[in-house]
Amino acid sequence: MTDTARTLLDLLDLEELDTNLFRGSGSGGETPTRIYGGQVIAQALTAAYSTVSSRLCHSLHAYFIRPGDPSRPVIYEVDPARDGRSFTTRRVVAMQNGKQILNLAASFHAQEDGLDHQHGMPRVPAPESLEPRHEILKRNASRFAPEKQPELLRPRPFEIREVEPRDPLEPEKTSDANQMWIRMEAAKDAGPELQHVLLAYVSDFGLLGSSMRPHGLTFHKPGAMTASLDHAMWFHSPIQLQNWHLYSMDAPFTGNGRGFNRGSIYTEDGKLVASVAQEGLLRPLRF
Repeated sequence: MTDTARTLLDLLDLEELDTNLFRGSGSGGETPTRIYGGQVIAQALTAAYSTVSSRLCHSLHAYFIRPGDPSRPVIYEVDPARDGRSFTTRRVVAMQNGKQILNLAASFHAQEDGLDHQHGMPRVPAPESLEPRHEILKRNASRFAPEKQPELLRPRPFEIREVEPRDPLEPEKTSDANQMWIRMEAAKDAGPELQHVLLAYVSDFGLLGSSMRPHGLTFHKPGAMTASLDHAMWFHSPIQLQNWHLYSMDAPFTGNGRGFNRGSIYTEDGKLVASVAQEGLLRPLRF
């Protein structure tokens, strides 16, 4: 297991302070200036899972309320809202400095059989034919300010290969279709709960960027103030994130200072395992 994978797994292993009360680290995620949204969602889901037995999450809905400070820990308080015969409901409040930074509601379902159908997976190039994202960043690092290069080049726990990568500093205007292959080899042997938590973590990666593509923007090119506002996720089928999964995203609407983004996550052989939706702030900067 790589050091970056171990760091992520440690980050998602919360300290139990009291009944329904947990503490997680704010540092160690994807960004140094504020806590990466997927990190807070994953830690909140971990806290909820810590109070649930023998049921898997089928959906979660979260609101980002304030930016998280990576220099401080995050406190997660779980409200055991309901334990029913088939469904369990939990609400989680994430707090720093006595203020809420995220609210999350999650529902857990006992396994049962039912009707079955799904939309097919888009046809895209195989991951082996695509350049790894870290190699693209490495090749472009010299174009960034020296103080930004270490953050760009540091290893990540997930391997990502974008289907249609764009120039990070001079992006062209293009379709909102945004697809990438993702995997984390260290997820091998992880239980179904941790597989969910890891997928929740990575599901926030690049999603808001879908609504930026038609406007010729990236997170590295100034032009808009961006922030995730909410995040919803539905788990459909078992996940084995050590294998390649296609994250197929689009943004059907951008307007009023916000962008709406959605995604479908498939196994390499086309099984739909999760769906995602997110609205983000996309406020044009006035120069």
